[in-house]
Amino acid sequence: MPKEELISEAVSLPVEIRLQLVERLLESLNPSHKNIDELWAIEAERRVAEIEKGEVKTVPGDEVFQKLYDRRKK
Repeated sequence: MPKEELISEAVSLPVEIRLQLVERLLESLNPSHKNIDELWAIEAERRVAEIEKGEVKTVPGDEVFQKLYDRRKK
């Protein structure tokens, strides 16, 4: 099938199917994203568990941003 014909047919598909097609095409270009997403989910769960067990001290967001702001002013 010629490239232009394939593109024309793809564009004429219903929106839901085009979205699925786009997702599959993007995955084929960079298949490692799924693995990275899974690794980040595992890391997030590990960090939540550390917080719940009291193993780490959390810092309020406004305090973090104030420290960053103060560093930039210097």
